[in-house]
Amino acid sequence: MRKLNLFIGALAALFIISCEGPQGPPGFDGFDGERGPAGQDGADGINILGKVVDIEGTFSLENDYSIFYEFPQTIEVFETDVVLVYLLWDETEDSNGELVDIWRLMPQTRILDQGLLQYNFDYTFFDVNIFLESDFDLSTLPAGDTDNQIFRIAVLPAESTTGKLDTSNINSVMAHLGITEDSIQKVTID
Repeated sequence: MRKLNLFIGALAALFIISCEGPQGPPGFDGFDGERGPAGQDGADGINILGKVVDIEGTFSLENDYSIFYEFPQTIEVFETDVVLVYLLWDETEDSNGELVDIWRLMPQTRILDQGLLQYNFDYTFFDVNIFLESDFDLSTLPAGDTDNQIFRIAVLPAESTTGKLDTSNINSVMAHLGITEDSIQKVTID
């Protein structure tokens, strides 16, 4: 008997729930957000991309063994951006006999007969200063260590440096930024 009453009660509840009556009045509109109505939409953001530029210069006593590069207006650098500098260390041939550049992330230290030589740099969001440091007289350096040195400067937006980007590899950095070898600006510093 209890089961029959339970069954009839469930059937009655199902019948009452499934019935439709007249439509009730609409509810009130809710608030937009926690703090009131929404404001106007803002302007679309700008997709800021990294830049890569090659500079060539010579270290000498006249420039205090430093190469100074001021970012042009075409390269916008923010205080939060990361600036990396690579030294063209050498060239090698690939399997097709074509030359391939070997880049090294700076600072780079060389052990010479005279002592230790370091290629180093510092930067602001206005410029990059590449300089030589040593524990010996820099005027004793041969031309191969000072003349016509080529550096590759990469500007990475701060948000692009999160994750597993191998910054020691210039090819990884360029691929991450979507930059090809042909699009790199080349500058000679006198």
